[in-house]
Amino acid sequence: MATFVLVHGAWHGGWCWNRVAKILRSKGHDVYAPTLTGVCERSHLANKDVSLDTHIADIVGEIKWNELKDVVLVGHSYGGLIVSGVCEKIGSKVGSLVMLDAFVSENGQSLVDMQPPAAAKAFNDLEAKGEWRVPARSAAMFQVNEKDQAWVDAQCTVHPIKCFTQKLALTGARDRVPKKAYIRASQPSEPFDQSKARTKAAGWRIYDVPCGHDVMVDMPDRLAEILIEVA
Repeated sequence: MATFVLVHGAWHGGWCWNRVAKILRSKGHDVYAPTLTGVCERSHLANKDVSLDTHIADIVGEIKWNELKDVVLVGHSYGGLIVSGVCEKIGSKVGSLVMLDAFVSENGQSLVDMQPPAAAKAFNDLEAKGEWRVPARSAAMFQVNEKDQAWVDAQCTVHPIKCFTQKLALTGARDRVPKKAYIRASQPSEPFDQSKARTKAAGWRIYDVPCGHDVMVDMPDRLAEILIEVA
């Protein structure tokens, strides 16, 4: 049986993995889906100093103190930067790496650096004004299925901006993980298309799923199937 550590993206929390986690656990797998510092049920810990480093430490701690090994580490969206950073810290604990419609950064890049110019300017303008909270994007924008849009909107919270503007230092630890896969949703996105192309060129296993960005909400059964296959 496999051990899965599921890392959510921006504005979300561990709640978004509930459907997938239930399926994986029903098949006998261990599943950890922590909520990152400063969002959702941990939003009371939000402050201007919460950064990408904070969230990398969250997941490193989850793996270390639960004494996990040979982990299937899954990063959704912004979570792609987090899991890349986790590989730098404790890559020996990671047996499989899955990027779920995620940002696959290069050394020295931030999430903002990977955005189209207009989106990058919006983040930078917000930070220039001294605002450290980024409002949640709508579920409709991420093409979440209509039935779940109101629920997803109600569950999402503001997100600390340093998580998006901090640059990530990489030395290649991510590339040394034995098994790697990229899952691409059908929602149009230049950054995710670029990440898919980069991982495909590097020989990663590639999957395409016909749904919106929140694959764990829209297609939990198919996602669980892919994660088990990668593991």
